[in-house]
Amino acid sequence: MKDKVQTVCGLVDPDSLGQTLTHEHLFLDFDIAFTPAKPEEKHMEDCKFTMENLGWIRQNPYSHKSNIKFTQPEVKLAVVKEMEEFKKLGGGTIVENSTCGLNRNVSFMHELSLQHGINIIAGTGYYVMASQKKETLAMSVENMVNAMTMELTFGCGDTPNIKCGIIGEIGCSWPLHDFERRAVQASGETQEFAGCPVMFHPGRYHGAPEEIFHIYTEAGGDPKKMVMGHLDRTFHTLDGLVEYASLGTYCEYDLFGIETSHYQLNTSVDMPSDAQRIERIKHLVDNGFEDKILIAHDIHTLHRLEGTEPSPPFPDNLARDSNWR
Repeated sequence: MKDKVQTVCGLVDPDSLGQTLTHEHLFLDFDIAFTPAKPEEKHMEDCKFTMENLGWIRQNPYSHKSNIKFTQPEVKLAVVKEMEEFKKLGGGTIVENSTCGLNRNVSFMHELSLQHGINIIAGTGYYVMASQKKETLAMSVENMVNAMTMELTFGCGDTPNIKCGIIGEIGCSWPLHDFERRAVQASGETQEFAGCPVMFHPGRYHGAPEEIFHIYTEAGGDPKKMVMGHLDRTFHTLDGLVEYASLGTYCEYDLFGIETSHYQLNTSVDMPSDAQRIERIKHLVDNGFEDKILIAHDIHTLHRLEGTEPSPPFPDNLARDSNWR
């Protein structure tokens, strides 16, 4: 497996990956993120996807029950359409970061990859404590290492022909729960053995990435194979960003496309726009970290899928005239 990339359809050469999105989801259940709507907006939790409701859903994506259910047949159809568009525009590979706690579906990944000729890399590991079942929360570091190693080298449960190619995303809260600390330690031990990359979902606090870094590296993990995701909503000063980047991990801006500043999962944070993301990435480049930057969208809600948003009608009085501006 050395110098190869493990996809859901087998080993491939790194040169064959093409344009790669390093943090996406093609199938998951994100019920743990549900945020109750204000009492006066309670009726909107079950509203339909219409032009009338779309503005509210965009502003309150985690209060809309259907929006965080990424498993329905219509979602699969929308994902298929996006795979076709991704391929058409030159896309080659998607890293699918759904792990234990997010209702991962490796069979669907395998089917998509075969049908559309796109490399898909599945993740193994454990999402945040709040997403786990009681029996999973009781797992020891050793048990986690054994489970992740099995999925990387032999296959995923009842689909032994489908292997994972990355650890993560490993979900971390702030403050870090004991289960999550064990998961980070296990990822470091497994990475040292397997040599694969590791993707982290840090807690929503600027000190979270460095804490994860130290736990992971002390367990044997290679910082050069480590990806810290969601920096969009984690670092809000350029000095803090550069200080973290100097640790040597990959720095990922993976929430491109979210242009709503209101961040429901941490209202004390203003989500940056795409223009601001680019400014922060440029700052990393200017400080010598151009080889340590990864970019993605972290698609995990319905309203961000092209196939689920209604198209507005073109006004009759504004005919499709090339002279109209």
